[in-house]
Amino acid sequence: MRARYQRWMYEWETRLTTRDSNRVVRPFEWGLDWTRGWPGANGASSQDDEQSLERHFHQLNQRLVDNSDAFFAYRTPSDFRLDQRKVDPCFSGNGYHPVKDYGSAEFLRFTSAVESPYPENNVVNARWFPAAGRRALVVLPQWNSDALGHNALCRMLNPFGIAALRLSMPYHDVRRPPELERADYAVSANVGRTLAAARQAVVDIRSCLDWLQSRGYDQLGILGTSLGSCYAFIASAHDPRLRVNAFNHASTFFADVVWTGQSTRHIRAGIESAITLDSLRSSWLAISPMAYFDRFSRWPKNSLVVYATYDLTFLPEFSRQVVEEFQRRRLAHRVALLPCGHYTTGESPYKYMDAWHLVRFLVSSFRQL
Repeated sequence: MRARYQRWMYEWETRLTTRDSNRVVRPFEWGLDWTRGWPGANGASSQDDEQSLERHFHQLNQRLVDNSDAFFAYRTPSDFRLDQRKVDPCFSGNGYHPVKDYGSAEFLRFTSAVESPYPENNVVNARWFPAAGRRALVVLPQWNSDALGHNALCRMLNPFGIAALRLSMPYHDVRRPPELERADYAVSANVGRTLAAARQAVVDIRSCLDWLQSRGYDQLGILGTSLGSCYAFIASAHDPRLRVNAFNHASTFFADVVWTGQSTRHIRAGIESAITLDSLRSSWLAISPMAYFDRFSRWPKNSLVVYATYDLTFLPEFSRQVVEEFQRRRLAHRVALLPCGHYTTGESPYKYMDAWHLVRFLVSSFRQL
């Protein structure tokens, strides 16, 4: 029975990760121009041959990790505003939603403290689910999520006195440049742009915490799913305000997920002839959770790590390594193991199992604060 269930789950997971027809194989680029002006960039490399660029990115990432508090530093935005706007699901990885009126909602809007060349992406968008009290959570859905993802989860938290700010990650839904059908610029074959997107996401999260504090919320947490989990961990490693952390699918190194994940096959197809996995791991070290456990350990935090037995996107062995690191460092944490895969976590009945683990942990952890 176990072998039959595994085969059935892998087949289901594969159908879900291959149903999209708009994944674009883009050519490998170092993206040196995206790194100019970063702390530790030292004016970037003046040579453009492949070996020099590769060496430069390895050295740059190590400097960024060593000085990560400066890399993820920012100035608090000065234009926070709540806008009542129509809910537009925009494009999702599964295609366009049927024409439907989703009504309007309150969205926190402000100018990102990290500037990109795309005006749409530079305006941060976060749907606001208020609740009375002092507890608030920043919520980051998965890669390529549309504007509807995780909204139901946010509503589930409100009756427990937990406000939720559901953040649209860089290049997602209304932040997506018009030439894209997917959030391709968040994770792509362009090394520098992928680094820049992660840095922007972390800074946007911390800016959201500033706004929440200005509204009287001083018990703060974060919930990130998949790519959002990566961003959430790095943000928490650099911000002591995040005392409650839920990492919904967790992994070690950014490059390993891209290289081995079923849903990132199109990215690997564009890069594997130009770079090795070891080199890519060093080139994306500064956006890899595994690089920041020392910093994460600086402040008391309570964490939940959720992973899936049959995950073909975040391989279970990577998630187990994350759990082992929590155990080795004796960090306060819980673990939830789902009997499904990465994409099937969003399907019945597994989405209800996942929500039960998340809500139960978040409610109890905030009460402990």
